[in-house]
Amino acid sequence: MRIVIAGMGDVGYHLAKQLSNEEHDIIAIDMDQERLRYSDSMADILTINGSSTNISVLKEARVDKADLFVAVTSFEEVNVTSSILAKKLGSKKTIARISNSEYLDENVDIKFSEIGIDFMIYPEELAAREMVSLILRSAATDVMDFEGGKLSVIGLRLDKDAPVIRKSILDIAKEFESFDFRVVALHRNFRTIIPKGNDRFLPNDQVFIISKPEGNSIIMKLAGKEDINFDNIMILGGSKIGRRVAELLEDKMTVKLIESDEEKSLKLADTLTKTLVIKGDGRDIDLLAQEGIIDVDAFVAVTEDAETNIITCLLAKHLGVKKAIGLVDKVEYIPLTQTIGLDSLINKKLIAANNISRFIRKSEVVALSTLEGIDADIMEYVVQPNSLITKKPIKDLSFPKEAIIGGIIRGEESMIAVGDTRIQNGDKVVVFSLPGGVKQTEKFFK
Repeated sequence: MRIVIAGMGDVGYHLAKQLSNEEHDIIAIDMDQERLRYSDSMADILTINGSSTNISVLKEARVDKADLFVAVTSFEEVNVTSSILAKKLGSKKTIARISNSEYLDENVDIKFSEIGIDFMIYPEELAAREMVSLILRSAATDVMDFEGGKLSVIGLRLDKDAPVIRKSILDIAKEFESFDFRVVALHRNFRTIIPKGNDRFLPNDQVFIISKPEGNSIIMKLAGKEDINFDNIMILGGSKIGRRVAELLEDKMTVKLIESDEEKSLKLADTLTKTLVIKGDGRDIDLLAQEGIIDVDAFVAVTEDAETNIITCLLAKHLGVKKAIGLVDKVEYIPLTQTIGLDSLINKKLIAANNISRFIRKSEVVALSTLEGIDADIMEYVVQPNSLITKKPIKDLSFPKEAIIGGIIRGEESMIAVGDTRIQNGDKVVVFSLPGGVKQTEKFFK
């Protein structure tokens, strides 16, 4: 595909980096020459210095030949305008990053596809929904559902007293004859491993498991986790993300939101009818104690300052809060979750890039998730007629060592992949792959 990306900030950079490993022609547009120079050094792309709202720049990028135009600058007006222009100049599809949630409201009587925007990405909404998903799956550090939950990939961090510690994957397989789950990856000491039967679980491993719904309870038991329901949550920061998390959870549990700005806190109190909004500085330990942080089940920090979010999450964990989730602005912070003992760190720009990748690849890949802080992808392929993956049982396929087939969805039925499983045309197959295995894996599904 020929893909033009306008805006090489964090979203554009991560998107270009993901796509440059595949067979795409990528053209990047940005007004900042230094950004372009850095992006060019990290990914195999063509760069153009200029504004994507200039027709001459769009013509130089040959948007008339583009399969996809993606506008992800920091300015909504630029993204909307350049997407419309690119569509009028001949781009087949366009995506615009937005910052106004109103555009996604079902009651808005505007069909944006008619004016030139095929898909809109709203990073704050995506980040809020990611946080809510992690809170509702209380024990998990990562959750990805496929086909409405027929299969799920669940990330868990193993404590030193978890029942599986020092056991091998083969030991677990022998213990459970009816296997409704499969370990697809281990993350240990900043390294991601596609596990083999003899690999043993160690304390502080981050384990990724694909499961049918009926396997979830066994997974929690083996990991030594209680997947209890949370009743109380405290949110630090009344940003768009903080407000949206409160909106999504206030009908399900007791929500407290702390915001330092008086005007913003008053507006939030009017909007969030079931959330207790508190005006105060969330960095004040006495305030947090006074508002009962010790008694909450989950703590979410989404202020504009990443360091504040990390520190307050660490404080919450120290005080016994079961789950702490922080928003960070640098992807480099995310691997810290394993080393400093936090449950999850979320980066809204990386989530946005992942969702755009999913849109780009959905002709063959109907879902794509890049695990934050983990150097791997989870892909859901639709099996094409006569593709290599259908020719033999899985154990005889010579599948890439850097990848593993986790599960299969066939109609309404889901199954965990084992060696004797034979994949059929039309199946949806969930694959976990390290970067080195992506290209080889794709060949099996063409």
